[in-house]
This record gives sequence, C-alpha cells and structure tokens, in this order.
Amino acid sequence: MVIVMGVAGSFVVDRAIKPYQRKRLIAFVDPAVDPLGSGYNILQSKIAVGSGRFVGKGILSGSQSQLGFLPEKHTDFIFSLVGEETGFLGAFFLLAVYFWVAWRAFDIAYTARDYFGRYLATALGAYFSFSGLVNIGMAMGLMPVTGIPLPFLSYGGSGLVGSFMAVGLLLSIHLRRYIL
Repeated sequence: MVIVMGVAGSFVVDRAIKPYQRKRLIAFVDPAVDPLGSGYNILQSKIAVGSGRFVGKGILSGSQSQLGFLPEKHTDFIFSLVGEETGFLGAFFLLAVYFWVAWRAFDIAYTARDYFGRYLATALGAYFSFSGLVNIGMAMGLMPVTGIPLPFLSYGGSGLVGSFMAVGLLLSIHLRRYIL
C-alpha cells in the first residue's frame, strides 16, 4: 500500500509542480547540486550569515553583500545582510523584536473585547510569526526559497504598507478593549 501511494504521489507531484519549483526544492535539499544555478542564492546566503560571526563586519562592510555575491539582498535575503553586517548580536536582536511583535499581537488578541478583534489579532500575530520564520529560515537554508518578505525590513512598498496597516489594526483592537 505504501509503495502504491508513493508511486501515485510521485505522479501527482510530477504533473503539479513546474520545473522551476522542482529546481527550488532540489536546491533546498542539496544546494551543492547546482551551485551556480538554483543553489547559488542559498549558498551565498549561508556564507553571508556565517561570515558575520558574533559582532559582524560592520554596517556597509559585508563582503558578500557589498561586492554583489549575495543576490536580492534588499528583499528576499535581507536577513543575510543583517547577519553579515551585525553578526549574531544583531540577528538575535532582530529575532527578539519579531518575537516581541508577535507576542504583543497574541496578547492583544487575548485581551480583545469581541470575537472579531480576537480572531483578527490572532491572524495578524500568525502573519508576523509565519512570514518572519519563513524568511529567516529561507535565508539560513532551513526552508526553501519562497520570496516571502521580512516584515518592516524587506524593500518594497506593498509589504511595508501591509505591515504598518497590520500594526494599525492591532493598535485599534488594543484601544477598543475598554470602549463599550
């Protein structure tokens, strides 16, 4: 039965996944298979994060990011830039800030006055948690490259506007908890 399900699953995956998606998954499993193609981004991102060490190389002093080895450093791989230039301390501080934002969203959901506010704040907390974890995991090679922006940090107007709108909604839910 397991063999039949495996064959059926591989047939479905073969038909459902496009070739570029298959290359991304293969590069996620082993980026060294295609180090100059689909695995290049992941390999350079890991090098950038690792070369930051404990305190980093300094702002605008990262060799991977400033010499153009790190692709998409302003959008998808912004955490690699932070890890290289500010090191473990800066990356840990960034993780602490994202943890605090998500925790506050869930705390606002817990103290919300009505069910709609509770569900909305929970969804926004899940958004901040999920997008932060996926982007940071992607930059460190723990998750496949997806293109999900890091809230408040990745370049791009729509992601930044959406993040600030989410914070505005959270503030509105928080302020309404005592209003009848």
